[in-house]
Amino acid sequence: MVQRCALAGVARSTYYYEPLPESAENLALMRLIDELDLKRPFYGVPRMTDWLQTLGHAVNHKRVERLMRVMGLQAIVPGPHTSRPHPKHLVYPYLLRDLTGARPNQVWCADITYVPLRRGFLYLVAVLDWYSRYVLAWVLSNTLEALFCVEALDQALEKGQPEIFNTDQGAQFTSDEFTKRLEGVGIRISMDGRGRALDNIFVERLWRSVKYEEIYLRDYVDGVDAWRGLQRYFAFYNTERRHQSLGRRTPAEVHFG
Repeated sequence: MVQRCALAGVARSTYYYEPLPESAENLALMRLIDELDLKRPFYGVPRMTDWLQTLGHAVNHKRVERLMRVMGLQAIVPGPHTSRPHPKHLVYPYLLRDLTGARPNQVWCADITYVPLRRGFLYLVAVLDWYSRYVLAWVLSNTLEALFCVEALDQALEKGQPEIFNTDQGAQFTSDEFTKRLEGVGIRISMDGRGRALDNIFVERLWRSVKYEEIYLRDYVDGVDAWRGLQRYFAFYNTERRHQSLGRRTPAEVHFG
């Protein structure tokens, strides 16, 4: 089972989980919501509902709110959110306000995004180096449980260790499993301010690249198909895709150079 899950790129903890399938109509709506969220991350449930209605979809705010909650999406502006940190989890202060990133392994960050499949969806977590934009690890999961984020963290720590690790305030990253793993190796924890769009901007840019250059161009049949496509893309992203902000160098050249 361990080898099969590794090949499929899914967390072992989610292997036996069988989520209730969404209807084809809801999956189509979720794809539209995902695309608009990349373009207008300040859209909350009311604006997202209005936009879908202008496209001719008979939806109300309760349905849109549920779908955005399933996708793990929330607006980046202060106010009511569809995704909240666990009320019993400790939230850490944001440590990067005056930090620009001067070298690899100074700051790492992580985030989760939604990946559509032909008959379902998965969640993708990635760990990124702030300075080099190098993707240190990524894992696919069919649930939003914390363990697949811990698996990605463990994979990344096999390649090095940052001084600071920054995430949003999602329940996966405020969980004891995740925070204790960081504290256990002496890494300082930083978390985005609620409703701040720029606190984790580099991983948001990564998602935009991944989706427009890979995910939206494909029609993944299942998790194995998605894993293979993303494996190819992240290899390209790290070693071939040159970034203007990195002086036309690749993330690997900056991270290891």
